[in-house]
Formats: sequence, C-alpha cells, structure tokens
Amino acid sequence: QVQLVESGGGLVQAGGSLRLSCAASGRTSNYVMGWFRQAPGKEREFVAAFSWSGSSTYYTDSVKGRFTISRDNGKNTVYLWMNSLKPEDTAVYYCAMRPFGRTMYESSSYDYWGQGTQVTVSS
Repeated sequence: QVQLVESGGGLVQAGGSLRLSCAASGRTSNYVMGWFRQAPGKEREFVAAFSWSGSSTYYTDSVKGRFTISRDNGKNTVYLWMNSLKPEDTAVYYCAMRPFGRTMYESSSYDYWGQGTQVTVSS
C-alpha cells in the first residue's frame, strides 16, 4: 500500500507563489508521481508528472514556465512549485502515483491519491 499526504495549499493573490508538498510512504519503489487538479464543476486534469525514469518532467500547457515539479528522494517527498499564480489556477490539487508503464496524462492511470489541498488565487 502507498499513502500520500499533501500540504501547502492556501489563499494567495494573483502573481503570488505557493509550494505544495506530497509525502509518500509505503511500497513506492515501482510507482511514479504526478499532480492533478480539479476546479469546481470541472473534471480532474493533469498538471505535472515525472517520466518513468524520473529524469524528465512534463506539464500541461497552461502551467509551463510557471510550475515546477521536483522531489527529495531522501524524504520521499514530491513538490509542486507554483509561481505567477492566476485565478484560473484555483482548484483542489492532488498528488498521485501511477505504476511504471501507464500513461501519465490520464487520472485512471494512477492507483493512489492524496487527500487533496485547496489552492485559491484571488484577483
């Protein structure tokens, strides 16, 4: 089993920054981390993820150049650094883990999910 615990959400003004954290525990060795978000009335959407090798990162177009996914292997923690935040970034953000071999862009590829953390960006 894998457990994911998120932290770091909150209320920020447009143009501000936040860092989300996702601490993983359990049998994580064959899994890869990603971030999704879900705004009110919308479907959950892909935000960022690592490749299977962990050497590459991928982002949805709307966050490229503003968000960065990173990790601290010693702490078994993944981060989502969010800069230049916009009101349209407002959503509940989820970290999730998918097993090797599944596509990163589909939420159905991910077996384990964090509880979600609210990010609200005011204009």
